[in-house]
Amino acid sequence: MDLFDCAQRKALEREGPLAFRLRPQSLEEFAGQEHLVAPGRLLYNALQTDKPFSAIFYGPPGTGKTTLAGIIARATQGFFIQIDATSTGVGELRKVLQEARDRLKYHNQRTILFIDEIHRFNKAQQDVLLPAVEQGVVILIGATTENPYFTVNSPLLSRVRVLPFYPLKDEDLQKILRRALSDGERGLGKLKIEVAPEAEEHWLRVAGGDARVLLNALETAVHLSKPGADGVYRIGVEEAAAAVQQPPVRYDREGDMHYDVTSAFIKSMRGSDPDAALHWLARMLKAGEDPRFIARRIVICAAEDVGLADPLALVVAEAAARGLEQVGMPEGRLLLAEAVLYIACAPKSNSVYRALEEAMQDIEDRDTGDVPPHLRDSHYSGAKKLGHGKGYLYPHNYPRHYVDQQYLPDPLQGRVYYRPSENGREKQIRAWLSSLKASRNEES
Repeated sequence: MDLFDCAQRKALEREGPLAFRLRPQSLEEFAGQEHLVAPGRLLYNALQTDKPFSAIFYGPPGTGKTTLAGIIARATQGFFIQIDATSTGVGELRKVLQEARDRLKYHNQRTILFIDEIHRFNKAQQDVLLPAVEQGVVILIGATTENPYFTVNSPLLSRVRVLPFYPLKDEDLQKILRRALSDGERGLGKLKIEVAPEAEEHWLRVAGGDARVLLNALETAVHLSKPGADGVYRIGVEEAAAAVQQPPVRYDREGDMHYDVTSAFIKSMRGSDPDAALHWLARMLKAGEDPRFIARRIVICAAEDVGLADPLALVVAEAAARGLEQVGMPEGRLLLAEAVLYIACAPKSNSVYRALEEAMQDIEDRDTGDVPPHLRDSHYSGAKKLGHGKGYLYPHNYPRHYVDQQYLPDPLQGRVYYRPSENGREKQIRAWLSSLKASRNEES
């Protein structure tokens, strides 16, 4: 290793890890969470008017919770103090709050109290915070990766706002990567570094919306690499994979591979192969596919390919989609896996899909006629004079809560769209509808 190489490596190691050095100092440098910090949004307005408020930042790691707390403290000229819920007892917390009172009383300076992993505070610790937060002695900012509605006491929740943080988008991560490569003071801008598009794409996949993972990968890749004769560090996909100890996954979220894997995923669920369905799910998750996209495909498959053969499939799929929004990743992958296995193992029927398609086709191709008079709305003044509702038979007044009468328009009389299969719950539906048809024949 020559002196030039040594000097470059010392430059890399100066002043701590890259993720720490590159932490944004202002909203202009901050990437992501536009729903909170974009012009006109809640936190942006609070900082512009110098009116910070107590809040709990809730979201996955590496999405800017700690960073944004520091930006708030600097923007408001407040005294910023950070404590960790895992190592701060009640006595130490009381001391911090008393110092905040003195600071406000004698120096007229607000204290921004940032508590990392606030969900780990027990009830006694949370109760100690209540008066100071309510009186404005401190501006409390708590950060948590756990749902605060389950882990933070109701009295404290009522005194703060819960602000959700979401995984960073690819464009946010790309912005951070560009700044790391160009910033000569806090980043790696003093070095000549070229990152291949394939390497960048691999990092975006494995980062999972976490800026810290991305920056650690970049820094590690440069540490592990040697510059070429021209002094340029060239980071290809092999170097990128070595930096995160994860091989590249053959998957392209924008191209053919995305559609091919998605197709295989759906067809495996439809084909009742739980093992194959899990494989394609795992491949998509490992490649960094948006889990919300996966959840939507699962819900669609439940309705299209299982349908009324097992109506609970749609309930399970929808529960997984909603649960994913609540718990986030990586735990959310378990919800997706459960829904995938349920659908793959459920009896199948596309009767709902076929019925709707035929009904829609008739609307396009045929004269569908008018609403039969006895089915028209009769609740408004003058409806009876028009004959609306006349002759309508209320099914609940008849045995089995059923009575034979016309429901389709005249031109479509006798059309059958829904044909239940012999699978699962639809076998019972088929028998029930057959019994109703038999009773009609007997009456006629």
